[in-house]
Amino acid sequence: MYIGGRRVFQLNKGDKIGVFSPSLPGTYTSPTRFERSKQFMESKGFIIVDGSLTGKCDRYRSGNIKDRVQELNEFIRNPEIKCIMSSVGGSNSNSLLPYLDYEEIKKHPKIFVGYSDVTAILLGIYAKTGMTTFYGPSLISSLGELPPYVNDTFSSFEDVLIKNETLPYEYPIYHFWTDEQLNWQTQNRPKASYQNEWVCVKEGTATGRLIAGNLMTMLSIWGSPYMPVIHKGDILMIEDCKKTAAIVEKHFSFLKINGVFEKIGGIILGKHEQFDNQGTGLTPYDILLEVMGDTDIPILADFDCCHTHPIVTMPIGGTIELNATQKTVRVLEF
Repeated sequence: MYIGGRRVFQLNKGDKIGVFSPSLPGTYTSPTRFERSKQFMESKGFIIVDGSLTGKCDRYRSGNIKDRVQELNEFIRNPEIKCIMSSVGGSNSNSLLPYLDYEEIKKHPKIFVGYSDVTAILLGIYAKTGMTTFYGPSLISSLGELPPYVNDTFSSFEDVLIKNETLPYEYPIYHFWTDEQLNWQTQNRPKASYQNEWVCVKEGTATGRLIAGNLMTMLSIWGSPYMPVIHKGDILMIEDCKKTAAIVEKHFSFLKINGVFEKIGGIILGKHEQFDNQGTGLTPYDILLEVMGDTDIPILADFDCCHTHPIVTMPIGGTIELNATQKTVRVLEF
């Protein structure tokens, strides 16, 4: 996307990144990891600007709805802020959607990036403005991780938004991944490493618009003006974390009974952090196949855009090419 000959979605060293807390008070509960994440990004040449709710806590959240909206709108209206990144996710980002300054976003586009509960804000902005947003790292949860995963996460962020690699851009399969749970405040070692592999669930290729996000959060805005309407041929990238097999079936069945699988051209299923198969031996993609029935579209599973580490950066609203047979995902345009 270009405005006045300038590429909008490009970060350069020295740019300011505003960090907001739309739900959980992560800057308050995890100050050590927060400082580590800031130092990491500052070592890469960026200026981290704290939001007005940094270090604050209002019981289960960073602030009341009015205060959280004000924090985000201040960054939206600040011409010095080039990128707006969430600190962490949570459960209540959808509360902000009716009050964001979408007109200002359209007039002066910025990079919006985050994942998990921030799905609501990313999809809401795209639905209301048509502007690409990015499903990718949050500051504390992703960029406060220790090497090697923080380096791989930043590498993808860098490829998509800093280096602006020549399109088409193919996502690499990093060697290792993890979903080990360690206390954010006391973690003093790298997390466990598992050999990384993407899984071809159903062969085939598809090219289309990317709609990406955390599925549980998508369902919290489904049918509202803040959820993009699914079009014929869209590629759906969905992920979730710490769910049981029963809940995964419930969520996939929501998509089924709403006719989503009959519209989309392909599915990318992110790794499921700490999945509870309830003794069934089933994987999330086993459940997906059962729910979908005879629907025949390409499906790639265990992709690295999710709650596990590392997390790649994906353009919501961009055009991607999925080759499930060859286990490749390429960005064609955004």
